[in-house]
Amino acid sequence: MDQPLFVTNSITINAPAPAVWDALVNPEKTKQYMFGCEAISTWQPGDELLWKGVADGQEVVYVKGNVVSIDPGKRLEYTTFDPNDASMEDVAENHLHVIYELREENGQTILTASQGDFATVARGKDRYEEVFNGGLGWTPMLEKIKAMLES
Repeated sequence: MDQPLFVTNSITINAPAPAVWDALVNPEKTKQYMFGCEAISTWQPGDELLWKGVADGQEVVYVKGNVVSIDPGKRLEYTTFDPNDASMEDVAENHLHVIYELREENGQTILTASQGDFATVARGKDRYEEVFNGGLGWTPMLEKIKAMLES
């Protein structure tokens, strides 16, 4: 069996956990750090989550998945899959899991984002390398969330 492949990054944000949480689930805010995509969901376990953006004047679903579990203000887990990638079948076994965890400490929030397990999905090594992006992983998005909330 292959070694598990997860990308995990954390950042400390000078904002309370409710503000960080809002940045994770509010479509107007996700658009500011997730490549112009709005996260559209009812945020209930089992419900669909779509990351929608606009390309050439047309609405596009760039990533889809489902909410796995949610503890508002503390933890969110959902699956992700690129419906535009014809090289993979859209089955649960090819969906990755993303977990956000928030922890307040001394008036700040530590936000951790983890994605994986790349070792268990189709094209896992390639997908891992794409996310890892030379060692960056989720860092660019976390830095954008931090900048948005601290400005």
